[in-house]
Amino acid sequence: MTESPAIEIPVIEMVRPMPGFPDHRRFALVQFDASSDLCSLTSLDEPDLRFLVVPPSAFFPDYAPEVGDDVVEDLGIGEAADVLVLVVLTPGASLEETTANLAAPVLVNPATRRAGQVVLDELGLPVAAPLLG
Repeated sequence: MTESPAIEIPVIEMVRPMPGFPDHRRFALVQFDASSDLCSLTSLDEPDLRFLVVPPSAFFPDYAPEVGDDVVEDLGIGEAADVLVLVVLTPGASLEETTANLAAPVLVNPATRRAGQVVLDELGLPVAAPLLG
């Protein structure tokens, strides 16, 4: 899949919930500022539950997750170019210690505002890939 630039989407529905958070389906995806691709994915039902996410292209330019037809159908994806791909970050004390989960990206269809975190079948994708390496 290819990536679209990060955009602000007021409210998205997680049709494929984040693992461990099955009851949290409504999230706000907000870009922190125009000079950064860093976004907050915040639960609308529990505002203290939020994830830091970023499009992977700046850190992992060759990252191109492939998903099954069931994901395409769930998210209402017409073309791969219509999907915003995000990776969940685990912040460290510094950028050098921050990691990204490449094994389970969050895919967002901006047109339908449907999203989901997808655990990929691809072997060898790390759940804690250093952003800087």
